[in-house]
Amino acid sequence: PLSSVAYATEEILLVLVLAGTVALWWSIPLSLGIVGLILILNISYRQIIYEYPEGGGAYVVAVKNIGEYPGLIAAAALLIDYTLTVAVSTAAGIAAITSAWPSLFAYRVEIGLAAIALVVVINLRGVRETGRFFALPTYFALIALASMIIIGYGRILLGQPAAPPPVPSAGDPVLNGVTLFLILRAFSAGCAAVTGMEVISNGVKAFRPPEPDNAARTMTAMSLILAGLFFGISGVAYYHDVVPKLDETVVSQLARNVFGDGALYYLVQGSTMMLLILAANSSFSGFPPLASTLARDGFMPHQMAGIGDRLVFSNGIIILGVMAGLLLLIFQGDTHALIPLYAIGVFISFTLSQTGMVLRWWSKKGPHWRKKLAINGLGAVTTGISTLIITGTKFTQGAWIVI
Repeated sequence: PLSSVAYATEEILLVLVLAGTVALWWSIPLSLGIVGLILILNISYRQIIYEYPEGGGAYVVAVKNIGEYPGLIAAAALLIDYTLTVAVSTAAGIAAITSAWPSLFAYRVEIGLAAIALVVVINLRGVRETGRFFALPTYFALIALASMIIIGYGRILLGQPAAPPPVPSAGDPVLNGVTLFLILRAFSAGCAAVTGMEVISNGVKAFRPPEPDNAARTMTAMSLILAGLFFGISGVAYYHDVVPKLDETVVSQLARNVFGDGALYYLVQGSTMMLLILAANSSFSGFPPLASTLARDGFMPHQMAGIGDRLVFSNGIIILGVMAGLLLLIFQGDTHALIPLYAIGVFISFTLSQTGMVLRWWSKKGPHWRKKLAINGLGAVTTGISTLIITGTKFTQGAWIVI
């Protein structure tokens, strides 16, 4: 989930810049709204973790509390989004590298396919080895991005840049009714920041005992880091007057502004690329177990339930890698072309899982059930509204395929 900070702010800016650079001011309130959504989802999913310690993915919650067909819709939405996560993360990771080394741009598809193949091979070797391999690059990337944000804000406080970008006034054209759709489009684009937040609740059993406590603590830590990095990049990008470019990512422009063209710039780009490509691991942790559950319930081929020599769902891992590779090939490794298909599936599953929890508290009651119902009710309403916004604003851009 943390990898989405590398492209979520850029997706917001790409939409807002259509109304002129003065409209980029909206990136700050929109980012704050998405941070609020992150915190709501954190609290809501903590309740799912404790209520379903065996792994309370949207499929399980929806089937048990709403019904079979809503559960299958949630499962289909998640499987699609897991596939898109691999394709989008890989494409964005390659974009980080081609921003630093433009000569590699012509080979972005080939590099992306090689990266997906590498992640497939690593996952086929087993969960414990996968965790060891991914830990160091992840921490390194978080330190690099956090350092860029802190130094970037430090330069703002020291008056570099000298003057902040203009803030639109009440009579400015960017605030008229015509641009409301543009603002909603920008919000839906930025919602890519929250994709992947459901993965922890799907895999509670992967944690050390006591599993629910460790999963809940990880959920909160991840949410706070995600919110801090995402809003930090949005704020620094605005005050440094960064405008999105076709041939260079927003994070690359920020790193150049903050660190110059020296070694630290290339460290940020390299670590961002590693974080993005390795982020595909969240899908390889979520897709195969969900496919296995669906196979055991009779909704997918029984081969998906089989465990390989290294106690991993080999068929699910291979099929996910192949499908993500095909998406990368069809969309020519273009992150911005893939993004309109993204986030819809996960927000549908968010909404169904939160609605399922509301029905569970209503029927089960128990200690503090009204408070729990209110928390998941707030989650259901906010994610439901977000789903409608994303569907409405992205439908003609490719979202109709997912719907």
